[in-house]
Amino acid sequence: MKKTLVIGASENPERYSNKAIRALRRHGHEVVAIAPRSGKVEDVDFETQQKEFTDIDTVTLYVGPQNQSGFVEYIMKLNPKRVIFNPGTENEEFAFRLEKASIEPEVACTLVLLSTGQY
Repeated sequence: MKKTLVIGASENPERYSNKAIRALRRHGHEVVAIAPRSGKVEDVDFETQQKEFTDIDTVTLYVGPQNQSGFVEYIMKLNPKRVIFNPGTENEEFAFRLEKASIEPEVACTLVLLSTGQY
């Protein structure tokens, strides 16, 4: 299973980050999450700081490009295999930097990838 970092987590069940955490857990993936404030979805507690997680396979973004600048260097340092740009989070400049660092940028929806077995 793929250890996944969700950036932009929310306790609101209507938010896609919340739905993604639940779906990832249902599919057996280990999930860690970062949010602007403390919270929890199922067994996943939100970090409010950029913690130095290890063995991150996938980062899935739920913050728009205007709020990503504070995460770029952090994500680069984590060196995941891929970063998923969910709808509304697309960022060509960041994607280019990821490619240069041999990290796969993927413009996709985490929920769709999970539901179609492509995650």
